Order: sequence, then structure tokens, then C-alpha cells
Amino acid sequence: MKVLVDANVCLDVLLGRVPFGESSTKIWSLVEEGRLEGVVPAHVVTTVHYLVSKERGRATGRRFIVDLIRVFRVAAVTETVLKRALELDFADFEDAVCSAAAEEAGCELVVTRNRRDFGSSPVTAVDPITALALVEDRGSSGVPEPVAAYRGRSTKAVRARRGARGGPRASR
Repeated sequence: MKVLVDANVCLDVLLGRVPFGESSTKIWSLVEEGRLEGVVPAHVVTTVHYLVSKERGRATGRRFIVDLIRVFRVAAVTETVLKRALELDFADFEDAVCSAAAEEAGCELVVTRNRRDFGSSPVTAVDPITALALVEDRGSSGVPEPVAAYRGRSTKAVRARRGARGGPRASR
């Protein structure tokens, strides 16, 4: 299962935020073990570096980025992604960019602690605890059936909306 991990989840792990760190660390570990394919949008890398460096110093910020890009692939934030983000009905543009980057990268989930801000996301947004449950419930075929059920749609319908090549969903 391919998931886009939001900055708040990365920061939970890197800064040891209590009480959020435990479930976020489990998501990170699943990506590191190869049980999940994890991506972060490019802007999250710079945001994480800035915030960690500010709180813990520049050297620590660099070490955290080395760890982040060792574990996660980086989803491009291109002109296409930014234009798509502008089309989405989000109060926060940064969240819209995350959603559009997840869609472009072919992610099945956005893992975030501010799920409510992703209400109009074309990619299902879940908190880390829900993501862990969905990973555990995933069928042996590797198809994330619970993701479709979580959204109230059949997996077949979700795949059809994404198009035959598994790319971004068609416009509504």
C-alpha cells in the first residue's frame, strides 16, 4: 500500500511528540521495513528541516532529513500538482498540495493527524491509528480493500475513477 505521510506525522516521530509519537513511529517503521510504500511531498522535507533545526539545531535538522529521505520517497510538487491543489476545496493550501501530491503519486492514503482538513481530498485521509488498522486488515492480494470500504466506495469504483493506468483520478 502506498501512503503519503504528512509533516505532522514525520515531526511526531522526529521530535518524539507525546502522545502522538507511538502510532506515527509505527507508520514510519512499516515504511522502513518495506511493508508500506511511503512518500512525503517535497515541501515537507524543507518544512521538517526548518522546524527541527529551529528546535534542535542545524546539525540535528540535517540528520533528520538524511533519515527522512533514506526511508521515504519524495513526491514531486510540480506545476501540475500546484494547479490541482488550487482546484481542491481546501481551507489550507499546504494541505491541498499534500492531497494533490498524493493523488499524482498514486497514493491510496494520506496519513495525517489533521484529517478533518482533508475532507474534500481526492485521496482518503486517515490518522496514523486508522492507517495502522487498515494495513493490518489488508487482504493477501495486496489490494487495500478497507480503504475503499472506509470511504464507502467499492475498490472497483475507486480504480475506475483513477483510470486504467492507475494514475490520478479523472475529473469529477
